[in-house]
Amino acid sequence: MPHSGRGPILLSRYLALAWAGLVVYGSLHPFVGWRDTGVALTAFLEGGWPRYWTVFDLAANVAVYLPLGFFLTLALRGLPGRYSAPLLAALLAGGLSFGLEAVQTWLPSRVPSNLDLACNGLGGLLGAAWAQWVGPRVFSRLIALEHRLIAPVPHAELGLTLLGLWLLVPLSPETLLFGAGDVRQIFGLTGAVPFAAESFVLIEASITAFNLVAVGLIVRLLCARLAAAYVVVPIFLLLCLTVATLAAAILVSPADALAWLTPGGKLGLAVGVVILGLAMALPATPRMMIAALALMAGTVLVNMAPPNPYSAAALATWRQGHFLNFNGLTRLVASLWPFLTLPFLLLTSRRS
Repeated sequence: MPHSGRGPILLSRYLALAWAGLVVYGSLHPFVGWRDTGVALTAFLEGGWPRYWTVFDLAANVAVYLPLGFFLTLALRGLPGRYSAPLLAALLAGGLSFGLEAVQTWLPSRVPSNLDLACNGLGGLLGAAWAQWVGPRVFSRLIALEHRLIAPVPHAELGLTLLGLWLLVPLSPETLLFGAGDVRQIFGLTGAVPFAAESFVLIEASITAFNLVAVGLIVRLLCARLAAAYVVVPIFLLLCLTVATLAAAILVSPADALAWLTPGGKLGLAVGVVILGLAMALPATPRMMIAALALMAGTVLVNMAPPNPYSAAALATWRQGHFLNFNGLTRLVASLWPFLTLPFLLLTSRRS
């Protein structure tokens, strides 16, 4: 399947859609307590300067919408007219912010604000302007990278987007290392296996190894050449561990930066690296079968695992504050990631 040249536009559309979904979730989390307060949905537009605000809040509202404006502008790049894409992107970002602020009127835990709307709109506008400025260079480089590094497989842009979302998984310091697919909190379930130190180490190691193999093989799938994969895959996995380290250090404490390096985590990394190194050299079909099986096995195990003893300690010391909604977002991505990725593997295998 040859490269079509539309890869950067498709990738931008996937990223814009994914980022918009993350913004919606983060803006309406925790999705409880909905009620009609009798206040008009647009009443926040007439409000004065908010009583409680911080520079962090203002900067965060701008920063969150900046990538949305950027991705939307690149995604709309095919529209006629020189400035059609950035103008429409800025309007879409502002419209999304307006809609979410209005809906927040029904959430007692959220306070809609015209200042938030202004900051969100500014972020979308800045992102759109940035994309308009660097767009041609970004596209030319992306097209060159696509031809040189990315394998011509179906839905490669979706795979790249899923790998980008995977980097959110290690950001929750209370989850097991690479512990994606845990839906127990969503459905109010508990672990099926009682806690025991010896079995917990094996379960944690298995979860780490299965997910490492699955993610590594997905990266390998998207690499055009095996030689490049043996460089790119380790770099990506090291990036994941770096994210986990920084998240623990910043969100919990510097002393807990390497808390993910548990006995189970070490064993899982060692076993997973060996299996991944061997599996990467296999033909495409066996590799994808192993990736799918590893993904399913890791998901089943993480939902059977007993409570993580570090999780309770991390949550006890973690003053989430501004990161409360962010934590809910990262946990949702971690929970849903295998269920989003398995269809990608099936689609790719059917058309490759």
